[in-house]
Amino acid sequence: MKDTITSIIPLLAAFTPMVAALLIPLLRKDPDKREAVSVIASVITFLLVLSMAPTIMAGQVIRLELAQILPGFGVSLRVDGFGMLFGLVSSFLWIFTTLYSIGYMRGLDEHAQTRYYTCFALTLGSALGVAFSGSLFTLYLCYELVSIFTYPLVMHHEDSEGQQGAKKYLVYLMGAGKLFFLPALVLTYILAGNLDFGVQPILTAGDGSRTMLIALYVLFLAGLAKAGLMPMHSWLPSAMVAPTPVSALLHAVAVVKVGVFCVARVIYNVYGPDLMQALHLVMPTAYLASATILLASMIALTHDNLKARLAFSTVSQLAYITLGFALVSASGITGGAIHIANHAFSKITLFYCAGAIFVATGKKYISQLDGIGRVMPWTMAAFSIGALSMIGIPGTAGFISKWYLGLGTLDNNSMLLLVFLLTSSLLNAGYFLPIVYRAFFRQPVAADLQLTEANPAMVVPLTVTAIITLVLGIFPGPLLTLIQGVIG
Repeated sequence: MKDTITSIIPLLAAFTPMVAALLIPLLRKDPDKREAVSVIASVITFLLVLSMAPTIMAGQVIRLELAQILPGFGVSLRVDGFGMLFGLVSSFLWIFTTLYSIGYMRGLDEHAQTRYYTCFALTLGSALGVAFSGSLFTLYLCYELVSIFTYPLVMHHEDSEGQQGAKKYLVYLMGAGKLFFLPALVLTYILAGNLDFGVQPILTAGDGSRTMLIALYVLFLAGLAKAGLMPMHSWLPSAMVAPTPVSALLHAVAVVKVGVFCVARVIYNVYGPDLMQALHLVMPTAYLASATILLASMIALTHDNLKARLAFSTVSQLAYITLGFALVSASGITGGAIHIANHAFSKITLFYCAGAIFVATGKKYISQLDGIGRVMPWTMAAFSIGALSMIGIPGTAGFISKWYLGLGTLDNNSMLLLVFLLTSSLLNAGYFLPIVYRAFFRQPVAADLQLTEANPAMVVPLTVTAIITLVLGIFPGPLLTLIQGVIG
């Protein structure tokens, strides 16, 4: 049994972005100071999260009780290996996304930049609240806060397209949360009398009938629309109307990762592997994830808009994470958990590149990218690395994820799931490699010969995240060690 210690650091880490969100509007008339607050807060937040890593890697769990409403029903924070993984990735990438945002927002002279940075900070604080939730109730509160604070980001442009996309975004996420997630939470408390996460899962086989427990599980999956499982996925491509840094936040760091993180909490902290297997929920969840992987990849092949193709790629890649956790084997869990980090760095690189291309050239369609790699070599080299990682080429982060996911399918004696996994990699190649080919092996049009790279504030972050994508693929050891906190 893991030792539990009490510390205020998780609270400080989650509240530092909230404090920044209070300061940013006060500095709205001085953009330099406003952006400096965002950068400083992101660095402090990451250092606070990082300071807890040695404790977690030593096998301990950090817990902090904040408020007790009823017995077993309260607001609390808890940091374990899984929460630490999500917290480290999200806080670290906030630093680079903030730097990238400065180049993007200034490069396009975007309006409402103070609101943008404020909501960005609030979103990251809420996402850390999800990462460090000590109870299902805390998880639900922070899950809903993420939806609320990202709404202004999605509708940032305030045109009809932005308003429609944001409306669909909020209706799907808040609607699913209220209609399914909240009732599931209440039923869980009625059945178990407890919502606190601990060493043992909240539910046991004796807490309700088989039919009731299966129906409750379906409610949870339907309520966690942020995970992007089909058919609760269509909000995600619609959210592409947002500025590219917001798309990167939605698709690589905060929103979608909050969704799959919550699905994993339900599988392991609410039900537990034994109950999942006893209720025969393992393979149906795995097949649902596999169907999402394949269908989303097929849809991605049809899109010429670069961000739209990346959006459906995200739907597919998120399902890899759900598949890994659904397999409830050591290899599957490792593959799902490590893909939270690997996908984050790879996909954020791809979105950074899409934004850099748009700022430098105004292009947003793949058919317009002939020869773009010759005039924007740093950007397209980084894009190529991110794309190869999504495909799962050895030497990149994505390969490590897919290797363990493949082992997880074999642990469950399912050759069909392995075939799905291999087929999905071929589809990944089908919608990413043509972009790379166009960029480097076709002649640019004459008008593009005078183009140059985007602002260094954009190029540096995408270069760094691309390098990290390679490092995670070549040296996965430290990340795998941290993940032992999930399966240990």
